Amino acid sequence: MVSRAAKGDTASYGRSVITLEARTLDRVAKRLDGAFERAVELIVNCSGRVVCTGLGKAGFVAQKLSATLSSTGTPSLFLHPAEALHGDLGRVTKGDLAIAFSYSGETDEVLRLIPTIRKLRVPVIALTGHSKSRLAKLADPVIDLGQVAEACPLGLAPTASTVALLAVADALAMTVLQKRPFDETDYARLHPGGKLGRRLLTVAAIMRRGQAMPIVRETTSVRNAASVMTRTQGRPGAACVVDEAGRLSGILTDGDLRRLVERGETNFTRPVSKVMGPRPATTKPAERAMEAAERMRKLQIDQLPVVDDDGRPVGLLDVQDVLAAGIVTAE
Repeated sequence: MVSRAAKGDTASYGRSVITLEARTLDRVAKRLDGAFERAVELIVNCSGRVVCTGLGKAGFVAQKLSATLSSTGTPSLFLHPAEALHGDLGRVTKGDLAIAFSYSGETDEVLRLIPTIRKLRVPVIALTGHSKSRLAKLADPVIDLGQVAEACPLGLAPTASTVALLAVADALAMTVLQKRPFDETDYARLHPGGKLGRRLLTVAAIMRRGQAMPIVRETTSVRNAASVMTRTQGRPGAACVVDEAGRLSGILTDGDLRRLVERGETNFTRPVSKVMGPRPATTKPAERAMEAAERMRKLQIDQLPVVDDDGRPVGLLDVQDVLAAGIVTAE
């Protein structure tokens, strides 16, 4: 508890609250032991979903853990203990794992819920500050935070204890993530919206492929190449030109066609190899879309062929695709 006597200087009092909570976290970190390790193992090996539950401030922490687990490759849901007793318990099935949050370990709604969950043969992990509490007796393993002095001047409002619960929950989620085969590509798949998703999005996720990607041979006439571009789904402003081996040798763009007309070069029966842009800049499917978009901006081009390791085109990245994905915005 932070003493009322410290109230004289408002900022100083605020710092004392943060200092107390920081010291609490240091103590809690040192308490993590075999119970924490068993909890991580249970989560990693869970074949169903991790069901997080708690009431009040502890319930908010349970929601946060559930959201963090879900966004990092571990299916999870939050179960409100009161609603669970009125039908929502049907969300819990065999193969699931439950994590119960209660600093006191004596939250009535949670205590009424856990025995029912255990009847479903669902393991229960408890996060509490009281190893002798009723919740601790109902769960295994029990991650014991130990006694925590609240930062509230009355010593009543959950403050340091909530921070401790949240920190241990994050420690669980991040340790589980560290043990999973989960990389940035997986993270991007689960975060398609917002800045994080856009930053991690790969070229493969937004490139045009198949019938939406025009490809012509070097021997194709300019007229037929333009016709292919026009008929292609989405009307991309370019066509990839390939040699006899199917490797990319050039690109024909709308800009190339306009420049031919401006110069009066209207003999469109010529092979496209005579007018294409040779050795165009390219990208790979696994490259970050944001990095590819930045290259397009620097080179002042609107299309970027996507090639495999053998130099064969497997996609086409168009500036319109980049804009639609929200990676860059039109000025």
